[in-house]
Amino acid sequence: MENAVKNKKIAIIGLGYVGLPLAIEFGKKYDVLGFDINADRIQELSEGKDRTKEADLESMVASMEIYNQKKEQGLHFSNDVSELNAYNVFIVTVPTPIDAFKAPDLRPLIKASEMLGKVLKKGDIVIYESTVYPGCTEEDCVPVLEKFSGLKFNTDFYCGYSPERINPGDKINTLTKIRKVTSGSTPEIADQVDGLYSSIITAGTHKAPSMKVAEASKAIENAQRDVNISFVNELALIFDKMGIDTTDVIEAAGTKWNFLKYRPGLVGGHCIGVDPYYLAHKAESLGYHPQVILSGRRVNDTMGMFVANKVVKLMIRKGHKIDKAKALILGVTFKEDCPDIRNSKVIDIYHELVQFGMLVDVYDPHADAHEVHEEYGITLSPETGNGYDAIILAVSHKEFLTIDFNALRSGSNTVIFDTKSFLNRDMVDARL
Repeated sequence: MENAVKNKKIAIIGLGYVGLPLAIEFGKKYDVLGFDINADRIQELSEGKDRTKEADLESMVASMEIYNQKKEQGLHFSNDVSELNAYNVFIVTVPTPIDAFKAPDLRPLIKASEMLGKVLKKGDIVIYESTVYPGCTEEDCVPVLEKFSGLKFNTDFYCGYSPERINPGDKINTLTKIRKVTSGSTPEIADQVDGLYSSIITAGTHKAPSMKVAEASKAIENAQRDVNISFVNELALIFDKMGIDTTDVIEAAGTKWNFLKYRPGLVGGHCIGVDPYYLAHKAESLGYHPQVILSGRRVNDTMGMFVANKVVKLMIRKGHKIDKAKALILGVTFKEDCPDIRNSKVIDIYHELVQFGMLVDVYDPHADAHEVHEEYGITLSPETGNGYDAIILAVSHKEFLTIDFNALRSGSNTVIFDTKSFLNRDMVDARL
């Protein structure tokens, strides 16, 4: 088994928040190709830069230098499909988003599978890390691999599934420190897949009995968290009507040893705001219509609108004219101290305020202005202005603690809403 793992040449397909850290770690022990269809991304990485801020750049550059010297170990990057022919293990880490109707969008996954089908050889292994619903690898990806390769599954080529557990922006719980779930399409391949990941994951691995079990484990990880947050978000909506502070209630309840101190907030991002829809989609295809999962999603999807409407009510109470009033939203990424803007729910606040006729600035020192404009059609402000009638702290970036909020106000009646209970409560009018 050790020799079977040792002889693997690995190509990572997709170099975003998941693929790049994986490529760097595998590059320390194997011949690794980091592949992405985005030529600009390949150029950026080849120059030792990373816009996601997830990479250990020192390790990445060192691994690239090793490859340039040995050509049989280390990491290099390319968008040339022909280079994939030299590799025998392919790890797919492309995005699996949802569409406008909250349905799984498998197009990136299917396109990657088509591409790999054209380069597959006998004995090759394709491992998927992209989040999917249970059964997706065998039901959706394998037929594509067979069609484009002309090879037979589990006879000529094999598959594995190992769900990603990357937590963007987290510099403590990094890739190697999070236990990895692994699986394979046959018992022997499951051992090989587990051996590969065991060679780089210091926290250890858990070999699931099937790919479908591994797929399901990923889906429920985030669905569980989503439901828990939806509960406290619903409490926040109730307590707002009662005129009591949700954070105060949670702190009081948290004095009991077995109370889970989830916090209310905007639930976006590439996982928690997306994965429950994958699980629900599969359940509905089998004739079961999930109640708890989708009710939690509905609550969480309304929080941006709630924040915006609460701000407007507070402004009216303070005598502001809403039409043409100036508002500042602090933060647009889906979480603090991270440039990731995928599925950000801050956008819901922005659009709701704009519909009220307000003039809204959005400032975020971590987000890429070009990406925000391309994804959401919003032009980020390069710096904060002044004369704001309302200020909404949407993301708890550490830089926002140093802002002089008095300099931003239009006057003493400016409304400040803190969605993260991040600021000194004496300076805010309301918080989640």
